[in-house]
Amino acid sequence: MSPDAPIGMFDSGFGGLTVARAVIDLLPHENLVYIGDTGRYPYGNKPADEVRRYARELAHSLVEDYGAKMIVVACNTAASVALTDLQAELDVPVVGVVEPGARALVRVTHNNKVGVIGTVGTISSGAYVEAVRATGAPVTLTSAACPGFVEFVERDQTTGDEVTVLAERLLAPVRAAGVDSLLLGCTHYPYLARVISEVMGPGVVLVSSADETAFYVKEMLESRGIARTTGEGEHRFLSSGDIAWFAELGRRLLGPELTSAHQWTIRQK
Repeated sequence: MSPDAPIGMFDSGFGGLTVARAVIDLLPHENLVYIGDTGRYPYGNKPADEVRRYARELAHSLVEDYGAKMIVVACNTAASVALTDLQAELDVPVVGVVEPGARALVRVTHNNKVGVIGTVGTISSGAYVEAVRATGAPVTLTSAACPGFVEFVERDQTTGDEVTVLAERLLAPVRAAGVDSLLLGCTHYPYLARVISEVMGPGVVLVSSADETAFYVKEMLESRGIARTTGEGEHRFLSSGDIAWFAELGRRLLGPELTSAHQWTIRQK
């Protein structure tokens, strides 16, 4: 596999751009192809089998159509139900955001009471329970599903009374548990960090898996000898939905690297 081949990354929509931002900043030489499946979002309220099928379609397309040398599942819901299958099916390394996030979460706690919030699909999968347990850290984990958060981000509504009222209701279980660190277990949630932080209070550290995932990607590329170490990386963004909206909102969320978006069409096998 050539180091010039791109990193392939996908999410249900805009949330994975938090991971893309971290990868671009840490690995400026790497080429990147990102697909936001906005035509079928949100994933969090869909059956696991359906999300698994979407993830397979996206990952196989990134490898077979765009020549990706690695797949980053930048969606917690998809990673929680499809990561193992993708790792078994594909001949390129496949990394998710669940394990890196769990490692970061247990590292920052002082009182050993930690929390994770995510979509209904992610929380019900138990993926974070397993990932936190696998760290071996002596922590107590409280989880809470936050239906509605993704939709606010996808509408570019990340502040205001409406989202604050919802946050106060959904975050009540983790507040009551006295956690001192809270993992944003959905890649959309960092865009709501201000509201979440205000609701949780100043004594709670918010943890995003984006930076930790980027470091893991770097480590994986270097260990396999496929890291690109020279030149300026090229970044291509695709969407299964409205590409004009994806380019407009995506540029505001990611930054100037997202100059345009292209249409991604589901591969028919």
